[in-house]
Amino acid sequence: MTREEKSQVIEQLTATLADNQNIYLADISGLDAGTTSRLRRACFKAGVSLNVVKNTLLAKAMESSDKDFGELPT
Repeated sequence: MTREEKSQVIEQLTATLADNQNIYLADISGLDAGTTSRLRRACFKAGVSLNVVKNTLLAKAMESSDKDFGELPT
């Protein structure tokens, strides 16, 4: 991913953070493909947006935001 692409992702994430009152962080790294697929389907049916992003890009978007999110879990 180039610097320009990272910058665009950060801008998009910052806009998403500004547009939404609630966000949830989840570590789904332990899920297998089938479970991940079912989770994505359930989110879609519920009108929930599920985005997979790099922690560093999310942290930078949170820093750019006007909101106070506290610390990003590690």
